[in-house]
Amino acid sequence: MELNIRQKLAENEWKGEIGFTIESREPERVIARMPVTEAAKNPFGTMHAGALIWFADIAATLCAIGDLDSIGEDGSGFPLAVDLHTVLSGNEKAGDLIATSTTVKRGGKLIVIRTEVRGETGRLLIDMTTTHLRAG
Repeated sequence: MELNIRQKLAENEWKGEIGFTIESREPERVIARMPVTEAAKNPFGTMHAGALIWFADIAATLCAIGDLDSIGEDGSGFPLAVDLHTVLSGNEKAGDLIATSTTVKRGGKLIVIRTEVRGETGRLLIDMTTTHLRAG
């Protein structure tokens, strides 16, 4: 039985599992796919903004890493996100989402990544720019 919006908002327990798959990983570009699932939806039946941003942020971080050999076993060199600017311009109720992260600037310490998340039809859902600093 489908709950109405008020019932969903009144619930005291929220849980679920979300995940995605990396389809392509190159030093300057990462492409990932995430299915729309019930666990990632808001009470209106569309993707929760936090789930969309989580997806885009991880794809961006993997792109910021570039070469896995740049990360020490102690975590040194890991690109810490220090700024996320996200424009949410659409949403989806079903299907798969595609995140494409590309490097805008890669310096010694500073890395800037642009990530677009699109629905299966190609409609833009998120345009995110992240700034990362390499951990010392």
